[in-house]
Amino acid sequence: MRASLLQIAVDEGESIDSRRERVASLVREQAGADLVVLPELWTTGAFAFESFGAEAEPLEGPTYDVMAKAASDAGVWLHAGSIPERDPEGPLYNTSLVFSPAGELAAAYRKIHRFGFDKGEAVLMGAGAELVTVRLPETVVGLATCYDLRFPELFRGLVDVGAETLVIPAGWPERRRAHWTLLARARAVENQAFVLACGTAGAHAGVPQAGHSIVVDPWGEVLAEAGAGEEVLSVEFDPAKVGVTRGRFPVLRDRVLGVERPRG
Repeated sequence: MRASLLQIAVDEGESIDSRRERVASLVREQAGADLVVLPELWTTGAFAFESFGAEAEPLEGPTYDVMAKAASDAGVWLHAGSIPERDPEGPLYNTSLVFSPAGELAAAYRKIHRFGFDKGEAVLMGAGAELVTVRLPETVVGLATCYDLRFPELFRGLVDVGAETLVIPAGWPERRRAHWTLLARARAVENQAFVLACGTAGAHAGVPQAGHSIVVDPWGEVLAEAGAGEEVLSVEFDPAKVGVTRGRFPVLRDRVLGVERPRG
């Protein structure tokens, strides 16, 4: 299986329409990949809190349309990162979109853990409540977004419903880059799953971004890691390694806490 993580920069001097078209062109260039992944809130910038309201869009809005076509043109599964979604009957959400190679929406995930500590995203956006997986021909993908990476129980839940590959778009700040790499590897090791974590380059509202998108295998080995700038990180991996790892080192079956067991 081949995946391409598009570590793009969010240039504040670039219009959203121009960025959508630029990113769509990058997606089309990945024809031949099985899965393409974009970062979190790449239309606005994850730290551009003051823009969320003005730049929010409905689920099936302009980003949806452009990304659906790009996925279809390239013939790839596309995790289109996340957008500030405006629910007509509720608050804003940080929502990820996944498209099939036919350009059909395969899944939408509203970010469960909101970052900000009583400001920013934490107060401007609603919280999602559902675990979301997507079945690809080669693997079952579990969806999470940025700050979710700090909450291992979410990933345990995804594994419990079948996830084998964990895809995490993010707008992670440079000042906590060490945490980004550490947590990505931890989530891979403890869940015996592949982790594909796609970050952004540049700066969002003056906050330097970590970049360093990373792909980790179920044993915690780093298969590929980007630098700090704009980059397409492409990697080939064998999804069957999840089953092999879980079979040879069956740590997950020894779970005790949080596991429903028969009584009597």
